[in-house]
Amino acid sequence: MEQRSQFQFNKSSHIPELTVLQAAMSDFRYDRHAHEEHAFGVTLSGRQDFFSGGHFHRSTPGQIIHFHAGDVHDGESGGADPLNYVMVYIHPDRLDPLLAEAAGQAHNGSLRLRETLLADAPLRQVILQLAQLVNAGGGSQLDQEHALYQLAARVAQRLGRYQANAVSPRVDTLLLRARDYIHAHLDDDLALEDISDAVHLSKYHFLRLFRRQFGITPHQYVLNCRINAARNDLEAGQAANEVAFRYGFADLSHLNRRFKRIYGMTPRQYQASVCA
Repeated sequence: MEQRSQFQFNKSSHIPELTVLQAAMSDFRYDRHAHEEHAFGVTLSGRQDFFSGGHFHRSTPGQIIHFHAGDVHDGESGGADPLNYVMVYIHPDRLDPLLAEAAGQAHNGSLRLRETLLADAPLRQVILQLAQLVNAGGGSQLDQEHALYQLAARVAQRLGRYQANAVSPRVDTLLLRARDYIHAHLDDDLALEDISDAVHLSKYHFLRLFRRQFGITPHQYVLNCRINAARNDLEAGQAANEVAFRYGFADLSHLNRRFKRIYGMTPRQYQASVCA
């Protein structure tokens, strides 16, 4: 008989402790089990019926399922429609320090969501964004690290523990140095750790301080700088395809989307307008 349930696991090429499951279920039921990772899932369609924490739950489209590392659970498709969902697995060695950073504390022993099933639009959005980056095999290390930190920050916010540190004059100088480092390494596949190491700050503390100081994240700033550099090359007559590759865009369509959001036209349209 044909297997109607499908499961696809993808490991991040940038973050070894991060795995994403894309699942379609209609004729399969999980045995009760536990994972060594924290898990954050989003039900896309259908309904997922499962047991966890001594209770039975039903997850409908848009809801988030959260399992702490070691939580015993099962799961199956409920109702008449097939179940489709995505699940992000993050090892505690990677996520727990992020939670501590987001909460501004040295350790995170008490930072644990108590809800197994929850509705939270910002958290759902970042789970789906992170899953898309891993499943598509796209985005830089900075893209995925930024999305992972957003997840940790949203969990800390839900717990009422998120901390946004004030910027001291010393930190202001360090952040300006970080900005200079970014400009000097636009051709590299920059990771958040590369930039934070250059100014001797922990990477997620640095991320919070940078966003507070400049109004955008390091990821957004790097992207903006690369678009500006691409603009200069286009004005010099460089081919748009070559420019996209040089500055780390997945392809020309990726550069097109990002460029148009800032300049209101595609790179080729811009080049035609200024080089005519």
